[in-house]
Amino acid sequence: MNESTAGFGGALTDPPSDMRWAEPVDPSRRPVGEGQTPRQVPRPARSPLLRPPSGVPTVQRQRPEAEPASHHVTQPHHVTQPHHVTQPHHVTQPHHLTPPHHAAQHPHVAQHASTAPQRRVPTMSDATAVIPYASSRTARRTHHLRGWMVAIPLDLGSMMLPLLWMDDHWRGTIFTAVLTVSILITGGLYGSRRHLSFLDELPAVLGRVLAAAAIVAVIFSLRHETVSYLGEFMRTVAVAGGFLLVSRVVSRWLVNLARRRRWVEHGAVIVGGGPVAAELARLLRRYPQYGLRVAGFIDDEVDQPRGEDLLPWFGTIEDLETMIAATQSKVIIVADASAAGEAKLAELVRRPIAMGCDLLVVPRLHTFSTQSGMPDHIGAIPVMRIRRPALAGPKWFLKRGVDVVLALITLILVSPVLALCAIAVRLEGGKGVLFRQERVGRYGKLFNVIKFRSMRPANETESRTQWSVADDHRIGPVGRFLRRTSLDELPQLWNVLRGDMTIVGPRPERPFFSEMFTAEHPLYANRNRVPAGLTGLAQVSGLRGDTPISDRARFDNYYVENWSLWLDTKVLLRTFGEVLRGGGR
Repeated sequence: MNESTAGFGGALTDPPSDMRWAEPVDPSRRPVGEGQTPRQVPRPARSPLLRPPSGVPTVQRQRPEAEPASHHVTQPHHVTQPHHVTQPHHVTQPHHLTPPHHAAQHPHVAQHASTAPQRRVPTMSDATAVIPYASSRTARRTHHLRGWMVAIPLDLGSMMLPLLWMDDHWRGTIFTAVLTVSILITGGLYGSRRHLSFLDELPAVLGRVLAAAAIVAVIFSLRHETVSYLGEFMRTVAVAGGFLLVSRVVSRWLVNLARRRRWVEHGAVIVGGGPVAAELARLLRRYPQYGLRVAGFIDDEVDQPRGEDLLPWFGTIEDLETMIAATQSKVIIVADASAAGEAKLAELVRRPIAMGCDLLVVPRLHTFSTQSGMPDHIGAIPVMRIRRPALAGPKWFLKRGVDVVLALITLILVSPVLALCAIAVRLEGGKGVLFRQERVGRYGKLFNVIKFRSMRPANETESRTQWSVADDHRIGPVGRFLRRTSLDELPQLWNVLRGDMTIVGPRPERPFFSEMFTAEHPLYANRNRVPAGLTGLAQVSGLRGDTPISDRARFDNYYVENWSLWLDTKVLLRTFGEVLRGGGR
């Protein structure tokens, strides 16, 4: 199926037999005034959103004969809908198309009707009821499929094809295949893209294949000193790389074929009501190879008139979650949303139901080159994929595993230091070496954090509500040393083992101050999407003690939004530097 026959803009072949259609949508959103002719059926070039594929019959209503002009029109029932024209049970009469019932109350209206030919009031029977394209049963069964589910098995299998005729290097061949696919995954070459082109991704694929081959060659040369043996293996790797390129071509062709036939497609909610949103909808309707079905539009500019290209219209940005659930959409496209709705949108896309959707954003200056790497686009309109934090799944389980291993090893290694700290605190302040305090953890869950006591508070109220004790005279030399070197935080490794905390994350706050900061800074509570940390990005950036809460919240939320294992590694390395130079409180 080519582009001219795959979209809604040209002559189309008959649709699949399993195609279903949504409930009818009123094609006229604006009332028809006196003296205007009703809009007829939107032709394909004018209304891409309400245009069904050819071969699907539309509901054409017969135009009733116009009634002869009457010179004594005084009753409103002479201009109402004829009773013999019945409406289908699924087509509702819009209230704005009913005739004006106040005509008889104005004498000049009757006089005008007697001197001019009577114009029949337009009704729903004057237009063709167009049923918009929804989805097919095949697409509903396959909406969980993704392109990587096809590409990864094909790539692995293609790189192992040399094993069919040679078995001398089977271990090295399998290792090369797994390493190459892993590098492609980390490079984002299996991510979802709207515009699929093998030539666009060829440079990136070749670079990563060569990197994997270099790593394998170094490892192989360390194990085998024979040059001929190494050369033979590298020829096998080159053949496997060639098969990989063929596999990429095949997988891209299969995905494009499934999209063009609409075997696999995903609903898309378009945020915006301007020309960019309308053009995106037209492109997605006309070119199914992008794999998206327009579910509808939302925006906060409710007073702006909506044209036919922005149908169906579902309401404001606050209706995003409801619309995603009702239409089973998997993609959110932010086209030209109003400035007033951007703040709401930023909060809504972080909610669980929206986190399951891909978030695409059209840059403000989309006519300029605004992307690096492998840019994506829909009909030459650039779209940027917004990366949301992976706060669950395999990566997060890996983070938890690293936390447990590091906390356990660190507790064993620093146990002598812990013993010395405990003895010093006991000698300086007496009984009560450890200090427990209630803090706010992930999703607002409360837990007791454990620290070495550096001073003894007057009472429990002071412990909960006093912000800073940096210059308190009750802090002795031992307590001041512990706080400056952050050694008083070491017992929190036990909180990490228990699962209350993580090694790297936003520092936990007391409930009293957490509620206060949340009321003053609306984005402060977003930092609680992850467990509290032993150290954090804000702390290693110099935001400790009496520093602006807004700055700390911004750094914490930046960490959450951009979390990765490498970011955790960087924070840990910087933490060691802070401890060595005594940059604590």
